[in-house]
Amino acid sequence: MARAVKKKASADFIKFLGTAGARFVMIRQLRASGGIWISYKGTNVLIDPGPGSIVRCAKSIPKLDPSKLDGIILTHRHLDHAGDINVMIEAMTEGGFKKRGMVFCPQDAVNQDSVILAHAINFPQKLETLEANKYYRIGEFEFMTSMKHIHPVETYGIKFNMSKKSVSIISDTKYFEDLANFYKTDTLIISVVFFEPHPGIDHLSLPDVVQIISKIQPKRVILTHFGMTMLKAKPHLQAEKLSKDLGVDIQAAYDGMTLDF
Repeated sequence: MARAVKKKASADFIKFLGTAGARFVMIRQLRASGGIWISYKGTNVLIDPGPGSIVRCAKSIPKLDPSKLDGIILTHRHLDHAGDINVMIEAMTEGGFKKRGMVFCPQDAVNQDSVILAHAINFPQKLETLEANKYYRIGEFEFMTSMKHIHPVETYGIKFNMSKKSVSIISDTKYFEDLANFYKTDTLIISVVFFEPHPGIDHLSLPDVVQIISKIQPKRVILTHFGMTMLKAKPHLQAEKLSKDLGVDIQAAYDGMTLDF
């Protein structure tokens, strides 16, 4: 009798090390805040290593080895995105003893009260500040920055390709019309902090997300970065409802969720 052949695990994936959005969910760790790990053609990239990122790597199944990171991308300097930036730089460079890896961040993350500590800033092989609508490369992983988002600090989202499929990540921002123009991709990952609009606070709400999805019509949408009101509204139920209403595959991310490509 022929033996069953084990299916080889996908080499290309996106893993959510945390899905916490904004201060209170992060502070109470109602959801983890470790960021997003991307592995593409052997290149490993970590986006927004918030508080607990190093712990989430160690607890990941299978474990993720931060010393194998090739780069770190910081979309903006707020602590729920940058709290573990220094420890992850140290991990990537093995305590600074191996000058390797790349770090990309907005200018105000290093030019104004730098979130990267002085002792760690020269550990990576390269540190580059981000600009709007520009291409960057980390090994086999190439990404493009968005226009500046409307947020209290300098903020960018990114888009890139995974196995011939386009993917974009919309980081924190107030809703504005140009978002839909830039983020037209197959898979859309959206930070949605609020269940309902909060005028005067520059974060996306669920009604904003509906507008974006309706205009882009992506093949797949992943909701993440949830604030308190979204958690109370049960993100998975909201995703199910939106899927039916909009006719798009919409999922709510959970801590440890992996997207294989």
